[in-house]
This record gives sequence, C-alpha cells and structure tokens, in this order.
Amino acid sequence: MSVSWRQRLRALVPLTLLTLGCAYALASWNWCGRWGQGAPTLLGQARAGSPLRAGAARVALAPPYPVVVAGYGLLLPEAAGASLPPQARAVVLAAGDMKVGLVSLELLLVPDALVARVRERTTSLGLGAVVVVASHTHSSFGGYDARLVAQMGGTGRFRGESLEAAVEGASEALRQAASQLADVALEVGQAREPGLVRSRSGGESPDGNLTRAVLRGERGPVAELLLFASHPTLVPRKRDVVDPDWPGRVSQLREAEGGVTLVLQGASGNASAVWEGGGGLETVEGYARAVAELAARATPVPVEHPELGFARVEVALPRPDSSRLVPWYARAAGDNFLCASSARRAEVGALRLGPLEWLLVPGEPTVAAGSSLAGRTGARDVLGLADGYVGYVETPEAVRAREGEARRQYFGATLLEQLGAGAELAARAAGFTP
Repeated sequence: MSVSWRQRLRALVPLTLLTLGCAYALASWNWCGRWGQGAPTLLGQARAGSPLRAGAARVALAPPYPVVVAGYGLLLPEAAGASLPPQARAVVLAAGDMKVGLVSLELLLVPDALVARVRERTTSLGLGAVVVVASHTHSSFGGYDARLVAQMGGTGRFRGESLEAAVEGASEALRQAASQLADVALEVGQAREPGLVRSRSGGESPDGNLTRAVLRGERGPVAELLLFASHPTLVPRKRDVVDPDWPGRVSQLREAEGGVTLVLQGASGNASAVWEGGGGLETVEGYARAVAELAARATPVPVEHPELGFARVEVALPRPDSSRLVPWYARAAGDNFLCASSARRAEVGALRLGPLEWLLVPGEPTVAAGSSLAGRTGARDVLGLADGYVGYVETPEAVRAREGEARRQYFGATLLEQLGAGAELAARAAGFTP
C-alpha cells in the first residue's frame, strides 16, 4: 500500500520541529564569551606650539555604480549615479614636527576597517595622526562595511569596490592636503540657532550651536571646520541617485568664498533637522542655506599663538546587549549576532586646536551623552562618527530605563562610562584645559 502525502507530511512534522528546536538552541548558545574590561591604553600623543601650518583638499569619491544607497534598513534602493557627487575633504594641520590629518567622507559611517586602510595607505605622508570622520548622510553610497549588523542595518551588501572607493578618495585628499602646507592664522567663532534642530526621542535637547574654525592663509581661507549637530536625513528615501544631503551642500556654499569646508557632526544621536519647507530637495536646499548663513554669522576672531595637541586612546567595549532591540525570546541569538559583528575595543581621541578642545567619539552620542563626556573631560565639544562606529551612545540612566536612543544602542549600559574613561586619558594627554 502506498503511503499518502498526508502521512508523509505527518512524518515530517516531528523532524521539522526537531530541526527548528536545534537551530534555536544553537543560536541561543552563548557564543559571545567573556568580554574583558581593562584600563584604557594610550596609543599616541603629541603637542606643539605655533606657528601653525595647514593644507586642504577636496576629492570626488568614485563609487562603483550601480551601487546601493546606504541609510535605512535592509531593503535599500540602488543608484546609477549621483545628484551631487560625494566628496572626501581633508585638512592637514602642522606645528613644528607634528602633523595631524583630518578627512571627512560624505558617508553614513566609517567602520574600523576603512579607517585602518586609510591610515595604512597614508603612512608615507609623515602624519602623526589620521582622523577619519563621516558626515552621516543617509543618502550616499554603501557597501563598504563588511560587518553583518551594518549590512543589515543600513550600509547594504558588502562590496570590496565600495570600500576601495572610500579609502582611495580619503587617501588622495590627505595626500593633496599634505602637499600644500602653508602658514595660516587660526580664527574661531560661534553662532546659535535652536530652531534648526530638535530632539527626536526626548531627553536633553540640542542647542543649535555651531562652531566655526577658519585656517586663513595669505591669500584667503585655506580651510574651514564647521561643527554642528543635526542628522542629515532630509533627502527623500528610495531615490535612484546618491546625495550628500545638507552637509555636502553647506560645504559647497561655503567653499564659494574660498578654501575647503569640512562639516563635522557633533553630539547628534538624538538631534533631528527642522525645516518648514516644501519637502523633497527644496527642504534640503533650504536647510543647507540656513546652516551656511549660520556659519557666516559665526564671526571668527583671531587666536594668538594657537597650540596643537592630539591623543589617541584604546578602550575596551562592554558586552553587546540586544535586550532593547529584539523580543525576549530572541535575546541570546541577538546578543550572538551583535557579538559576531562587534569589535571588542574602540578608539577615542582628543584634538586641541587653539581654544578648541574636541573629543573624538566613534559613534553617535546623544546630547546628554555628549554633555556627560564634555563635563568629565573639560572638552569644549564632542565630534561624533570619528575613527570607527560603535552605534548610538546613550547615558546609563536612559539605557536602564529604555528611554531616548537606548533602543538603538548595541552595547550595554556601561558603554558611555568606558568611552568616558578613555576620553579622560585622551584629554589629559592632548593638553585640554582642566
């Protein structure tokens, strides 16, 4: 007698359930292991006095079109070109025998592997330190981050060609900047417009403060650094072109007056852009003009005898914690997934340029987290998305209460504390004012 298809199906049910149960048990096993604490380690430091020299350059990135548009989740659009080509902008600062290179990429983030390759490729330039930062645009190209959590969370399927495009653009910008060193004067200004930003998740609100540093040569501005905290998420989603959002447009507007303008993100973890425009690219253009005008109002004041200081510190990261990201029954599997995608150590830095004392954080600190770091170290500001990416950084209180940006934080509640310990060491080594 032949066996009916129903009998075959009934026979497969126990086997299927057993297979699923084994898969669940395997995924739920603690594959993370123990994550050590350890004290912060000073990787390097240098200080030098004036005179100050600087060089700057801008290089267009050449992504391998068609390319995924990074920004939002797993299902990402593909771009065949760019509305505005994404750029790498670099400035090299020098004082005495000390040289520091700072390069900004119009990308969503900069993973450790990208930072390491840029540093390796620019060793011949004699730079004592290389800082790589992202503008955090959610509409540029992706594919440059091999970590699974990044591929699924916003950067798309990894492609070696995308990583190479970012590395080569950043390296070339640094090479050109280093070849154009000239005497400069430092000028610093500030302006504030609270109406340009809001908190998207409660907690401490962003203040709309913009810091402007101008490096002025004999013939005009060589470079301009603008530090402002606001998520670049104004470009409409699901477009078939890449776009640098408002930071790229601000740079273009400011560069019309001469020099190279780097737009740097502050503590922007919960800072959303606010603009009452008509939507679409009209909103992007209007917001960019408003930020550029705010920069123009930040009248720069000359700084006498500016000093340059820098320090890099390595810190141990806490164990990843997916409890706020997935349902309870997937907690162990979620932890394993994050552990497989996470480094166990990260880098925190400190940059001193005249009166500017900036902490360099490899993630997206919220306003409250940035205030905590500044209060702990005496820093004037926090520069986010620098030299790696550990995700969002919230205060321990917000993480334990599951408030603010805690639902997006990959690591446990002690993340800010461990980054803060490294920041303290870096600030002292760079010569921050106590």
